[in-house]
Amino acid sequence: MRLGRIASPDGVAFVSIEGEGSESVAKEIAEHPFGTPTFTGRSWPLADVRLLAPILASKVVCIGKNYAAHAAEMGGVAPADPVIFMKPSTSIVGPNASIVLPPSSSQVDYEGELAIVIGRPCKDVPAARAFDVVLGYTVANDVTARDQQKHDGQWTRAKGYDTFCPLGPWIETSLDPSDLEIVTELDGEVRQRSRTSLLLHDIPKLIEWVTTVMTLLPGDVILTGTPEGVGSLQSGQNVSVTVEGIGTLTNPVAAKR
Repeated sequence: MRLGRIASPDGVAFVSIEGEGSESVAKEIAEHPFGTPTFTGRSWPLADVRLLAPILASKVVCIGKNYAAHAAEMGGVAPADPVIFMKPSTSIVGPNASIVLPPSSSQVDYEGELAIVIGRPCKDVPAARAFDVVLGYTVANDVTARDQQKHDGQWTRAKGYDTFCPLGPWIETSLDPSDLEIVTELDGEVRQRSRTSLLLHDIPKLIEWVTTVMTLLPGDVILTGTPEGVGSLQSGQNVSVTVEGIGTLTNPVAAKR
């Protein structure tokens, strides 16, 4: 099932997206998408509504340097254990929403990633049971003010600006995430291309690691890390991240007015 959030003439709703291409239809889910969704009976052609970020997370937990080649391009060695940091919920935006460049940064980078969406409250989840707590997967862009990341020595400011966590276009609930291609394009030019099979710490390990630290709530998001090929964004460009089996997340880039 593909789960999303839309804005329609009737308001904002969680939906199941069915069909392909121009035939896609958004069917309204009653209340929330967790557990076994029930439907209201209302639906809209997908072309007639606006896709929003597919989930409103209480928190976004991110994994740093989880591909060896990316760790190398950043000038360091791959860490033995997962490195976690967080982005605020206010950094989340949906497909086609602008990534806004803060005037205080001279280098804002894209980082295409696979994202995990949690489906139920969980704490101290063993790796062997990790997939039991997963609602599904979506596409993410861990936008980063690289100069501020280097200057501060910790990553909250660099990762936390409004619009610095695009998510979408929807959540795919039926997916094997172990070997998916990830491609990031900037104005149509491929800048990142890798596979989730190259993750240093796989999804079960990440869920186990994070939930030993904190309780995860339904809708919380874990970003699994970006591969090599990160680079800067300029106002007027468009950045797209595609994850095999899910879809493409595209966002324009704009200077702050």
